[in-house]
Amino acid sequence: MDVLIYDTTLRDGSQGEGISLSVEDKIKIARKLDFLGVSYIEGGWPGSNPKDMAFFQAMRDYPWENAKLSAFSFTRKAGVRVQDDIIMKSLLESGVKVATLVGKSWDFHVLRALETTLEENLSMVGESIAYLKDKGFEVFFDAEHFFDGYKRNPDYALQVLETAAQAGADCLVLCDTNGGCMPWEIAQIINQVRSRSTAPLGIHTHNDSACAVSNSLIAVQNGCVQVQGTINSYGERCGNADLCSIIPNLELKMDLKCLPDGKLKHLTEVSHYVSEIANMPGSNNQPFVGYGAFAHKAGIHVSALLKDSLTYEHINPEAVGNHRRVLVSELAGLSNLQYKAQELGIDINKYSDETKQLTKKIKELENDGYQFEGADASLELLLRKAFNQYEDYFQLKNLKIILEKTVDNEIISEAMIKLAIGSEIVHTAAEGDGPVNALDNSLRKALYDVYPEINEMHLTDYKVRVLNGQEATAAKVRVLIESSDQHEKWTTVGVSENIIEASYQALVDSINYMMMKRQLFAERTKRLEA
Repeated sequence: MDVLIYDTTLRDGSQGEGISLSVEDKIKIARKLDFLGVSYIEGGWPGSNPKDMAFFQAMRDYPWENAKLSAFSFTRKAGVRVQDDIIMKSLLESGVKVATLVGKSWDFHVLRALETTLEENLSMVGESIAYLKDKGFEVFFDAEHFFDGYKRNPDYALQVLETAAQAGADCLVLCDTNGGCMPWEIAQIINQVRSRSTAPLGIHTHNDSACAVSNSLIAVQNGCVQVQGTINSYGERCGNADLCSIIPNLELKMDLKCLPDGKLKHLTEVSHYVSEIANMPGSNNQPFVGYGAFAHKAGIHVSALLKDSLTYEHINPEAVGNHRRVLVSELAGLSNLQYKAQELGIDINKYSDETKQLTKKIKELENDGYQFEGADASLELLLRKAFNQYEDYFQLKNLKIILEKTVDNEIISEAMIKLAIGSEIVHTAAEGDGPVNALDNSLRKALYDVYPEINEMHLTDYKVRVLNGQEATAAKVRVLIESSDQHEKWTTVGVSENIIEASYQALVDSINYMMMKRQLFAERTKRLEA
């Protein structure tokens, strides 16, 4: 590899606000990172808590395919013999053969945080590394606060690095721990270090000045061979350097190899997987891997994309496992509809008048509060209806919802519904935990005998947004419903001053979309068999 990727999601990333990983969570993420092909995975700090030690014990016999598992730790404590230090003992008990030791390289921290002498700190660094090397470890030295320390006392910062190198450290990792350095400072200081040392260098940056990725890339450009970071930039304060940006930039922009062949296309998958396990919402506009990273909304952009994707995309989305999305909204032109229609296999050129009318209708609907860029399923239904390629699977005849609050504060919701399904009229009722749930239950109950596959569909998200808050309780609301079955997820939208009506619109679209997809799949299968 030209550059070694050192992932610290399980240790530094877990220090981010709102992130708490169980042992099982860490095992799942570690396996996924190994599948991606990073060189090193920092599993945690075995001496700090029972959970991290349990993780290392669980992974002791794991058959790693690409990565090496590393344990993190401080150097020995001041005034303690290295062989007696409990931290060193924990590293030995972890079962790993790679250790990353963090030591102070800023004299201010040595004197104020550690409250020891500069000479003792050098001994702590040298003795700890030498001890682990003697035990057969591959050792990386994280020079904490290196850039801040170098700017204030370069001689001492370099002394720390020299001590680590002489003790046998396999890589000296320069850390911008406070995340305050600018890219030009990183480049200048690394070049000064390289003029004084021949040891392999690594980089570890934080994002407090929004420069973590830039600082990591410029460090590689100036000779660093190891990059530390986290998936999705998870980490303390503003986060660590985002490997989901660093990796594709290294491979696609700098022509450097940092993952095994064919693995880059799994980057988006890994990013989303880790966010799910960490229970953290994904950033829609996250570069390379975000859901909206290759989303196009303006009509003039889409018009150019139809001619050549390079007009408004810096890479092919598929290179990182992402995909292009064209949004249809009030900013859309005919090109947006044309692109969406091509995706759906609809030839809209023969519907020129209908296409213009549909474009006008979409803009009117968006003005009323609909939002189709986040509701692709409702948009597809709208397109197919406009071009006579769709008919509803049922029609509403009557709907009544009753809410009852008893004297002991129990709330009962019941929905009674009458549907026309073909030539049959179905009349049924169902209760629920609220009016929307009762409505959903009654719809399912009415449709099940004719469309039993409805039980395969599940509501996975329900969002309500007030569109004109100044109207208070009479305000118009937009409801977005995300549904899924065993094959895919889809989102539908409804808008009304009545939240029940908006919910009904989105629910009906969701059901009709699933039915339509099933029908289209069956027809395609039949044609192929013929």
